[in-house]
Amino acid sequence: MRLAVTATGPELSSSVDQRFGRAKYLLIVDLPERKVLAIENHAGMNAAQGAGVQAAQIVIDNKATVLLTGHCGPKAFRALKAAGVEVYLAPGGTVDEAVSRFEAGGLTPAPAADVDGHW
Repeated sequence: MRLAVTATGPELSSSVDQRFGRAKYLLIVDLPERKVLAIENHAGMNAAQGAGVQAAQIVIDNKATVLLTGHCGPKAFRALKAAGVEVYLAPGGTVDEAVSRFEAGGLTPAPAADVDGHW
């Protein structure tokens, strides 16, 4: 299984970034080995608009089937769901802790976007 996790840094010990589209990094984590591919999200961090959709495309292009993040807006949520990516909200902690909570069944899928879109 391949997860995408928003992160403030490139390691498993980094904090979960609570922003999806403007997260500093997207970590692609292969389970169960926890092999990590760190992708800097320069485009999203600097985008005037569309940051969430751009980040969703990175998740999709890297074949992740699950996203762990703090918050996800409506356009990104729709793009992820259309591609078959399940979104889980991970409120804080490190990436490693969020992955462990996911593996243990301690996170539930988000039924919808949890923040409004930006105009």
